[in-house]
Amino acid sequence: MELAAGKWDDGIQRGAAASFALHAIAILLLLLLLPKAEPPLPDDGLSVEIVPQAAESLKMPEPAKTPLPEQAKPEAAKPEGEPAAPVTNNPPAAAMPSVAPITLPVPKPMEFVEARQLFSDKVLANPRSRRAREALRGLAGSERNLQFCDLEALEQVRRAQPAMAPDALAPYAMAAEKVSGNSVEVKGGAFRSKRKWYNIQFKCELDAGSGKVVSFAFLVGDAIPRGEWQEHNLVAEDGAADQ
Repeated sequence: MELAAGKWDDGIQRGAAASFALHAIAILLLLLLLPKAEPPLPDDGLSVEIVPQAAESLKMPEPAKTPLPEQAKPEAAKPEGEPAAPVTNNPPAAAMPSVAPITLPVPKPMEFVEARQLFSDKVLANPRSRRAREALRGLAGSERNLQFCDLEALEQVRRAQPAMAPDALAPYAMAAEKVSGNSVEVKGGAFRSKRKWYNIQFKCELDAGSGKVVSFAFLVGDAIPRGEWQEHNLVAEDGAADQ
């Protein structure tokens, strides 16, 4: 009985050894068939610390809203039969600069010159004016007053404009004179100087008792064109002042 038990134990041991060997071979084959695992990444030694952020700071500011450009409206499709408009390379006309309106100065009306000194009485007192005195004695009323004022006008022009040498005056050349009592007004007179005729206007006042000029104002105008002389009976006669 002891011999049979020893053989049984020996058989069990051999079976266990054979089973272990088979399991070892199966595990080795399984390991060979599995894919090779990748080697672990090397540790660079850096450490990262995560700091929690406040809830308010986590709110991102809203981006400013910018208006979107208006999209160009698609042009209506042109019919196939209509020819395309010709393209010109002419540059657009330059805009004209605005020009401020020019305001021309309004010419001032010419003013009469008031005589500060009267000369007709002195001229008649000169011995060379004897013939003039005699002619005035034969006149009366408005005609005499007009001649006195004409004499004053010639002398005032001679004193005011030395370049002129007036030697004749026609108070009615361009318009009729106006004589009212002791007042004389000439608006269209003409005087001659160096063979040329000039327009003149004057206002004259005389003293009722003595008949002398007491106030005088005059205005010398432009030269009268020669083409108008004949119409107004103006002639260029030679005189001592016209040489």
